[in-house]
Amino acid sequence: MCMLCSRIVCPMALLQESLNKFNKQRVRCLTAIATAAKATALTSTTKPTPSNETNVKPPAVKFSNDTERLQIINSIKNSPVGSQIKRVIDLLFETRNSLTPEEINEACYVQLKENKSVLDSLKNNPKVHYDGECFSYKSKHALKNKEELLILIRKFREGVAIMDLKDSYPTVVEDLQALKASGQVWLLSNFDSQEDIVYPNDPRINTIKVDDDLKLLFRETKLHDMLDIEKELQRNGIKPSTNTAKRRATSHMLGVPQKPKTKVKKRRRVNIGKSTNPHLPELFKD
Repeated sequence: MCMLCSRIVCPMALLQESLNKFNKQRVRCLTAIATAAKATALTSTTKPTPSNETNVKPPAVKFSNDTERLQIINSIKNSPVGSQIKRVIDLLFETRNSLTPEEINEACYVQLKENKSVLDSLKNNPKVHYDGECFSYKSKHALKNKEELLILIRKFREGVAIMDLKDSYPTVVEDLQALKASGQVWLLSNFDSQEDIVYPNDPRINTIKVDDDLKLLFRETKLHDMLDIEKELQRNGIKPSTNTAKRRATSHMLGVPQKPKTKVKKRRRVNIGKSTNPHLPELFKD
């Protein structure tokens, strides 16, 4: 009986042990499943939704930013020699600095070292100074400021053409107007050549006094017609600086009326000694 009981108890113990192992393994599986579910939930919240992904557009393919600059360089390189020379002279005039060929190429895209004709033309250009390394602008009169401008004008009493002064330095025109406003120079125009001339205004001239009789003689002197003066000059082999006939013909074609000649009235001189009223000399006093 005891032997039979022991045989029955042993299989029951083994079955209980197997059941315990199964329960432990089941708990481990459930724990692993729960952990995996939490990880999946976290990744799903951070991952962008499909709708957002479709809205994001891929970046557009862009070409090089130097494409436009390269086109300009190629256009300048194939342009005429005169156009390239003007481009360099304009750069030198605006900057008023001494520039090397590399700096000129960087500023205005004219390649001097690769274009011998442009390089040689610039070296021989009267508006360009070349010292062997750098190029700079060369004006007719080397001036830097208003003081030097006034000194130059006073050296030329016959006047200086403003066209020859305009490229001296950037503010030369403003300085000329300032000198005119202060009364130090005169700005006059030549009606035939349409050229503006600047003359020095010598303050010593204002101290000269002219006799009244000389003034009267000057005003009463009858001037000859400009046509007669020009003919007389040509007869003596001198080319006149004016062309009155051409100017009058142009004015007639444009319908510009000619100014009437004003007659100068002669002042009558009264001689007290020959007057008919010698007893009233106070009437003939100046």
